Amino acid sequence: MMRNNKYIAIEGVIGIGKTTLARLLEPRFGSSVLLEVFEENPFLADFYADRERYAFQTQIFFLLSRYHQQHKAVPEALRKGMLISDYTFSKDELFAWLNLKDDELAMYGRVHAALSEKIPKPDLIVYLKADHDVVMRRIALRDRPYERDMDPNYIRQLAQAYEAWLNNLSDVSVLTVGVNELDFLARDEDLDYVAGQIEQALQENAVPSQPSVIQDGLLEEGRLAAYQQFHRQLDDAKDFDPDLFFNYILLSEEMGEIAKELVKVWGDGKRLAGNGLSPDEAHQEAINKHRADLRSELADLLAYVLKLANYSGIDLEQAYLDKMRQNLGREWQRERTLPS
Repeated sequence: MMRNNKYIAIEGVIGIGKTTLARLLEPRFGSSVLLEVFEENPFLADFYADRERYAFQTQIFFLLSRYHQQHKAVPEALRKGMLISDYTFSKDELFAWLNLKDDELAMYGRVHAALSEKIPKPDLIVYLKADHDVVMRRIALRDRPYERDMDPNYIRQLAQAYEAWLNNLSDVSVLTVGVNELDFLARDEDLDYVAGQIEQALQENAVPSQPSVIQDGLLEEGRLAAYQQFHRQLDDAKDFDPDLFFNYILLSEEMGEIAKELVKVWGDGKRLAGNGLSPDEAHQEAINKHRADLRSELADLLAYVLKLANYSGIDLEQAYLDKMRQNLGREWQRERTLPS
């Protein structure tokens, strides 16, 4: 059994079993447990009855409550050992995207951004996933008064939002566990299975590879070669067309998609600056709004760069290292540098 100072957060839609699993894992890992205090939100029952009217009050209360709970509790727990929580601080933003809009979402985003910088991120998110009918059945079985009239479509939307959010996380590892057939409370073997999956995920991420960096004036090798090898195997398995010009056209299409996202960033930045934000604040908020889509398009662009390198027989990592070593001593044109 692992004994360390890792921070594990369990996530998933309402009624999926987050709190039950966190409590059951506590003795397995000898960890501290941090549980969400959601029943203290005085707006929650009204929110489920009228989402549009009470969304902002509910979200702000949750945001400040979760910040107050995690700001000190998480660092203190990690000083003692492992911590398991039945929620993440960052997931609060997911609910805001789902329930707020326009000025309310913009105001919420500014508060969330300021607070989230002070909250440690989990080392691993364990995402519990189940079919919609399974989730609704579990919600009905626990029979909380304020959940009895919950809109099933809201749960569908929430599940979709979780999928989109977790698929675009870049700074936290995610372990997805299907729980349609699992019963942690009744079957020890189910709990053993999940605990084993968590241990394996933590071990795999114990020593993460580092990207290329400049150190002592030299570039060190990173993971680009591994990515290029991955695409060789993927393209062989999927029988993708290796024609250079064809893949260049696809790369150009991805550049067009990136341009569309940047146009949105530029337009939203101008609009937000016109509404009273400083240029820097407006630019950052516009980027935050479109970061997920821009991230996805940039990843697609990188994939086609890797493909073109493979189809040309070029070791892209070595080519990059050689080029950057040249650039370290290069004098750049004035238009590429910031004005003095």
